[in-house]
Amino acid sequence: MRLVILGATGGIGKHLVSTALARGHAVTAAVRSPAKITLRDPGLTVLHANPLEAASLKEAVRDADAVVSGMGAPGRRDPLKAASTSARAAAEAMATSATRRLIVVSAGPLNRTGDGLSWVSRRMFSPLLWAILREVYTDLERMENFLAASDLDWTVVRPPRLTDADGKGRYRHLIEGGPAGSSIARADVAQAMLDFLDLPETIGHAVGVSD
Repeated sequence: MRLVILGATGGIGKHLVSTALARGHAVTAAVRSPAKITLRDPGLTVLHANPLEAASLKEAVRDADAVVSGMGAPGRRDPLKAASTSARAAAEAMATSATRRLIVVSAGPLNRTGDGLSWVSRRMFSPLLWAILREVYTDLERMENFLAASDLDWTVVRPPRLTDADGKGRYRHLIEGGPAGSSIARADVAQAMLDFLDLPETIGHAVGVSD
């Protein structure tokens, strides 16, 4: 499969690149700072592009089978609204090509229904995180709402607290629910996102993932 990966130099993005290559995919990493990618692989193309600008992504997505984005909101004072802006840019670029599949990463507290969450997460952690990180989650919610109104074959992946621990190579997932657990390694989030490329039942849905 020919994949375009956004946010390829970030915590999840690095794992998306390495895992996709290990699975035999042809990967184009569209990044603002190509020098940050030191990995060398025959299946990897590093393209200088701004993931926040549609015009900059058109070349990358032209012949792609899917776009997988590890872009997230980098902080509470993110003036560029990276999550929603990058999703919109990717969608606009994809509109000029035949590429329809888009998988993005969001966050567990975006589960407003509470389905599949533990009592503690539903009643304590999610409200607390919303109070502290409202700007971050508002941008992620803006991204999710934009995709829900689009005609793309999208999937939103909602992990809980992210860690840099070694991936376990397994995870739990729940469509339109969860995440059931309280944490997950970034490597396992990347694995889940790539797995979902081959799970049509995840199209048009948010999926909670955790260890």
